[in-house]
Amino acid sequence: NFASPDWCCPRASNDLRVGGKSSVRMEAKDGSFGFDLETVYDEVVQDQKIAYTMTDGRKVVTEFESQGGRTQVKTVFDPENQHPPEFQKQGWQAILNRFKEYAEKN
Repeated sequence: NFASPDWCCPRASNDLRVGGKSSVRMEAKDGSFGFDLETVYDEVVQDQKIAYTMTDGRKVVTEFESQGGRTQVKTVFDPENQHPPEFQKQGWQAILNRFKEYAEKN
């Protein structure tokens, strides 16, 4: 759940149900930076869709679409105001790419 191998997730909890919460601690492996990400699930449709709201009010929707033995994963998110939207899009895409690598190995 992080964009590059120089980051880690030392702590995470997840209650994947409507109204359930997710809490993740993200940190650079060198200790130079870290942050907590907390969300509440708004919608959970098994094998199809996960939607949640972050504590700052931003929304994220991830959809899963079966395509002939493969699954397309699409995430749409509300950008934050500190970084350019294209930079954020690249970060989210990097996370999805790492998830793809992980899923294909397992």
